[in-house]
Amino acid sequence: MERTTQVIGESSTFMGALERASRAAALDRPVLVIGERGTGKELVAERLHRLSPRWDQPLVIMNCAALPESLIEAELFGHEAGAFTGATKARVGRFEEADGGTLFLDELGTLSMAAQDRLLRAVEYGEITRIGSSRPRRVDVRIVAATNEHLPDKVDRHEFRADLLDRLSFEVVTLPPLRARSGDVVVLAEHFGRRMASELGRDRWEGFGPAAMDALVAYRWPGNVRELRNVVERAVYRWEQAGPIDEIEIDPFQSPHRPGAGQAPRPQAIVPAAPPARQPDVPAIDEDDPVVACEEGPSDFKSRVSRFERDLLAKALSEHRFNQRATAEALGLSYDQLRHALKRHDLLNAGG
Repeated sequence: MERTTQVIGESSTFMGALERASRAAALDRPVLVIGERGTGKELVAERLHRLSPRWDQPLVIMNCAALPESLIEAELFGHEAGAFTGATKARVGRFEEADGGTLFLDELGTLSMAAQDRLLRAVEYGEITRIGSSRPRRVDVRIVAATNEHLPDKVDRHEFRADLLDRLSFEVVTLPPLRARSGDVVVLAEHFGRRMASELGRDRWEGFGPAAMDALVAYRWPGNVRELRNVVERAVYRWEQAGPIDEIEIDPFQSPHRPGAGQAPRPQAIVPAAPPARQPDVPAIDEDDPVVACEEGPSDFKSRVSRFERDLLAKALSEHRFNQRATAEALGLSYDQLRHALKRHDLLNAGG
């Protein structure tokens, strides 16, 4: 089945990983793709295949973690009729299906040692033997493998064959997590949001409001792009008002009625809609107690918190001579997070 590969991002870390994959695509050598869940390892594998001389041959995908250990070898190498209970007829394996093309082995680190032994021979000699057969078969397959584990550590623990790792790691492409891809959260959120709005038949895409975008940028995204897509698409389909979307629910399991809710409450994940009002001037800061400036301001909680945040940003900017990158590092924020906070408080051009 033909699929359309769409890789989206503009950060230097992500583009560097894509460039490495693109350069390796033309070489008929194994490539190992490493990254956290949801970082796009399968998309990179498809890119490697489409840019290779094998682009018009099969791309066969196998998730090594999706099958019980007893069936992995039969799935990879095929079997003859009667080879084991239930094998009523001969069946080709993934290697034979991918002959002339590319075999993508996802979750490589879950392979058993026995399966690794047979995979090593297939990679080394280009030969496979169906289970129940004594006749080896020649196959011409390019291997692309992926994992979210650090395989050298598994080698040290004697859970992965060092010689197999040597043969599969001609090139290693490590995909950065979304939290390390500065600016890509905004780009991806806009893409997924616009696409979801079109799917719902909406005439216009109003985008995200400041509170929603701040929530998206500030979150750490342990599920990476896959999690971001779910959050954005859920926000779009739930939003029924006019104007930009300004409410984000990060955790869809958040509910007072969930099982065990009374035992260990989780943090509230719904972001309030309205951003605090902007104030035109940077106030003077009491060096000894920055909260004093807050206490002199409005009495409602949100306004006081906003005032305190603004004072803190103003003080940090002043201390670092209005160098925004140095300020972000001092506050423990990414550059993007700081820029969004400064924009919200009308401090983006402070010191300019």
